Amino acid sequence: MSNRAALIAVLTAFAVGLLASLAIRPAPRPIEGEVGAASHAVRWRLPVAFATNLPALGDNALYVAERIEALSAGRFRVEIFEPGELVPAFSIVDAVREKKVPAGYTWLGYDQGKLPASVLFGAVPFGPEPWAFTAWWYEGGGRELAEEIYRPLGVHALLCGLIGPETAGWFRQPLRSPDDFAGLKIRFAGLGGKAVQRLGASVTILPGGEIFQALERGAIDATEFSLPVVDSQLGFDRVASYNYFPGWHQPFTAFHMVVGLEEWDALDDAGRASVETACAAGVTRNLARAEAIQAPILQGYEERGITTEILNREILDALARESRAVLADEARADADFARVLASQQAFQRDYARWKNIAYPRSR
Repeated sequence: MSNRAALIAVLTAFAVGLLASLAIRPAPRPIEGEVGAASHAVRWRLPVAFATNLPALGDNALYVAERIEALSAGRFRVEIFEPGELVPAFSIVDAVREKKVPAGYTWLGYDQGKLPASVLFGAVPFGPEPWAFTAWWYEGGGRELAEEIYRPLGVHALLCGLIGPETAGWFRQPLRSPDDFAGLKIRFAGLGGKAVQRLGASVTILPGGEIFQALERGAIDATEFSLPVVDSQLGFDRVASYNYFPGWHQPFTAFHMVVGLEEWDALDDAGRASVETACAAGVTRNLARAEAIQAPILQGYEERGITTEILNREILDALARESRAVLADEARADADFARVLASQQAFQRDYARWKNIAYPRSR
């Protein structure tokens, strides 16, 4: 046999042996607890309270869903459903509690009538700025309070989005004194709605998609809803000429992912880590995006003759007084509300020692 023939025979035998060994080698076993195991694949339907085409207010849910899938290498997928597709926008927590859906993305304040303390996790009139709220949530006991309050409902709540102050509202007529709220028909959510009600306003709450039509046909005289970039997209500037600031009723607006407790407990460690990490990233990204995209909208208002005004001191003082009264009334009526409010206010008092000396103030 020639040297070349011998070499070919050796290589052929080696290849046959290698293929045989691969054929009988057992497939690699999934790592214990790995989300990537085929048997542990997770699919969630996630109804959201805000349309995902709304910048900062709605699109953050898409970002969180994409992060969950990326962190899990595609083995944990979240399918977003727009408001009303699966459940009404204001009923997401109920849908999770009743096990109609595994999870949802919402503003917890919509449950104020059923769970009074919920609104404090969403927005507080004259309350903390966004960064102070996150400090309280992650480091000041806020997360633990939310978990304790929602656990009996079979719900696990995770902070999953955050934006800064909303506008104080859109009005057909200018506000010159607290008396101008008397008889005013206004769309207003949360504790701020109760404050303006004490000043004589007639308050209603509507989903975002219904506000423009109500304002256009005169069913309401004014509305608050969200950031300038969102309000502009919804067309409020086309039917109301006066846009007021600051957003006294919601210095922060927090969004949460609410997950059925059984669904949460059924996740392995990697699955829960994917959700927690995606939500934490969502909080940071959401606030950054919200802060970055408002100025061009305000510039556009000026060019089109929209009047952007600051509420005068008399009105702000009246709103602050009524907000304090609302908070006190709610705390007397509900023990959980009182506990959460006391925790937030104690944290704010301590935080003020740092805030008041650490940050420069404009002169």
